[in-house]
Amino acid sequence: MTQKEEFFKFINDGYKTKGEFIEIGAAMLGEETVTNALVKVPLKTLNRHGLIAGATGTGKTKTLQVLAENLSEQGIPVLLMDIKGDLSGLAQPSPGHAKIDERHAKIGFPFEAKKFPVEILTISEQDGTKMRATVSEFGPVLLSRILDLTETQSGILAIIFKYCDDNKLPLLDIKDFKKVLQYVTQEGKEEIQNEYGRISTASTGAILRKIVEIEQQGGDLFFGEKSFEVEDLTRIDENGRGMISVLRLTDIQDKPKLFSTFMLQLLAEVYETFPEQGDSGRPELIIFIDEAHLVFEEASKALLNQIESIVKLIRSKGIGLYFVTQNPKDVPEDILAQLGLKVQHALRAFTAKDRKAIKLAAENYPDSKYYDTKDVLTQLGIGEAFVSVLNEKGIPTPLARTMLRAPMSRMDVLTDKELKQVIGNSRLMHKYNQELDRESAYELLNSKIDKINKAEEKAIKEEAEQKKRAKEIREREKNRLNLILEEVQDKTQ
Repeated sequence: MTQKEEFFKFINDGYKTKGEFIEIGAAMLGEETVTNALVKVPLKTLNRHGLIAGATGTGKTKTLQVLAENLSEQGIPVLLMDIKGDLSGLAQPSPGHAKIDERHAKIGFPFEAKKFPVEILTISEQDGTKMRATVSEFGPVLLSRILDLTETQSGILAIIFKYCDDNKLPLLDIKDFKKVLQYVTQEGKEEIQNEYGRISTASTGAILRKIVEIEQQGGDLFFGEKSFEVEDLTRIDENGRGMISVLRLTDIQDKPKLFSTFMLQLLAEVYETFPEQGDSGRPELIIFIDEAHLVFEEASKALLNQIESIVKLIRSKGIGLYFVTQNPKDVPEDILAQLGLKVQHALRAFTAKDRKAIKLAAENYPDSKYYDTKDVLTQLGIGEAFVSVLNEKGIPTPLARTMLRAPMSRMDVLTDKELKQVIGNSRLMHKYNQELDRESAYELLNSKIDKINKAEEKAIKEEAEQKKRAKEIREREKNRLNLILEEVQDKTQ
């Protein structure tokens, strides 16, 4: 048996699967693609999360696109974070190319151009279906961790939420929350102190500053109604394909606080909403988080612990999380250890620090007698990657240098006209894009303050009138006494 035949058997045995799967490419021996040595990902283990890493320009986004397409074809819904703006092309078929046909001939199956069902979502002013959440839905614990509050500040936040619950004051948007913060230290200070204890103005001031930071990054557009229902991410189209929800984030790359706030709230909401799935053999939803370092780089220790807990627990709900970033070290080690599927594109070694990072990255993958992993990592071509997945028994498959299949959809953005057409065909727009501003804490507290002010004005006015009447009585009494005195004096004379 030749080395190539031995390698072919090694890959086919290593990636053998009994259940449903998706094919992402063919394994390579050296620089040669071994036709039909197919690298397969079992649907059963897709909820074990994953990582797509690699230097800029090595094909990470196209890999993400390939996975999303094949998941959709299998009837599995997908949510994509589109930070660079180049994933909307999923809604149009690939124009095809001779090089794509050549690539697929090497892999072992023909190329087929297709378009996929796409829903455009947004948390900013961009066009698309609005994704919002109310302040109340965050709750005091999650909001405290997002804002990185101290223990004392977290306690005050809990009191504020309790006060609003007890007094039926809905906390919907940022202006509601800011109004309550103002009220508890000003007009309502005595009321709060009698019922819940003293609240420090210094602490509420610190909380307010952190809320303003999120507001300045666009949080005023994200917080509010109508709240997005995460079940709408799991829709299937009339052809049985999973909906690909593309969240446009091109205008918040410089707003990491808003991005991490949104992501954590979304994951927490998904975890709370979805039922335990058990061993169903396929995931309910796959979420790809592009530019994942934005979630982690400014996160506090408490926030990282929260994310780690969600990553560990959410897979039992049938949810797979896939982090897309330039280097595996962008993802905290405790979270990296939870990731089953790893797709590693090329890394570049320009400095000593880069070479050290490549050595560490190589250690994340199984040893292979066919590759010197750390050397090959710098030699991978565009559209090539090291791949390791979990088989149906939860055991890592052999490491495979893989020639990845090409996306079936367009590898470019939609035109403005095409984008408007996709957005116009949305079945969710009418549900979420209406402007809602029902009576909430802001209006109710303003009304309460107005009543307090009117009552105070009335009391002041009544007091002034009483003083005026008392003065008039004194004047009349004085005049009467003067008259009596004059009469007495007249008689004595």
